[in-house]
Amino acid sequence: MTAPSQRMTVTILGSGTCVPSLRRSACAVLMEYNFNRILIDVGPGTTRRLLEAGVAVFDISHLLISHFHPDHTGELVPFLFANKYPAPSRRRLPLQLIGGPGFKRFFQGLKSVFGQWIDPGDELLQISELNGFQPFSAGDVHIETAPVNHRPESLAYRLNLPDGHSMVYSGDTDASEDLTQLATQTDLLICESAFPDQYKSPGHLTPFEAGTIAQRAGVAKLVLTHLYPECDQVDIATQCRKAYNGPIVVAEDLMRIAID
Repeated sequence: MTAPSQRMTVTILGSGTCVPSLRRSACAVLMEYNFNRILIDVGPGTTRRLLEAGVAVFDISHLLISHFHPDHTGELVPFLFANKYPAPSRRRLPLQLIGGPGFKRFFQGLKSVFGQWIDPGDELLQISELNGFQPFSAGDVHIETAPVNHRPESLAYRLNLPDGHSMVYSGDTDASEDLTQLATQTDLLICESAFPDQYKSPGHLTPFEAGTIAQRAGVAKLVLTHLYPECDQVDIATQCRKAYNGPIVVAEDLMRIAID
């Protein structure tokens, strides 16, 4: 296992979407604190990005799924298969695999295709299905959830440290009062901003809408992510600035953010 971090460190493993890109892998975020290694979403390219960030699949204690679209779950099968590798560094502690309503049925669908190849055994894989607002603990980290406006199973996650610091991951969503409430006074909001303002798409946020949520919630720092190629042709930070007056970061793969 990698050395413990005494502060919350967030790594954007994938800042992209379903569109293949050499610059941006699909959605994934890593949060590290002490010996906690929490992965949120596991889109295509995640396992390679983890290695580039210095973290092995065996180090991940919890994997949180925002919703079932392939750009958020497409590497779940390879991730689980890698955990069956019988190396000296193999998984020692159970992996907590967590998703929203219907997640157990979703996993059983994968297992009906891949069978035991993706099941390291009951002692090493524990699956939980959450419904809406359902807090839980992941080691030293207290996690809150809220449903958001994208898919019936869609969840946003708030990760809270014992010292009061926190981060929120929106997953995919349209405008959402529940997300605004979940993100209230958080240190870091990692928020989808799929398309520029002029290309508003139902079920997704624009930079201005992401900024509006961050401003209303009193967020200390906003990271715009889940960026379709159109976002790389426009100054989305300037569009966001029309609504939000705090620090704005446009996500890039392997960007690392420390929260003090």
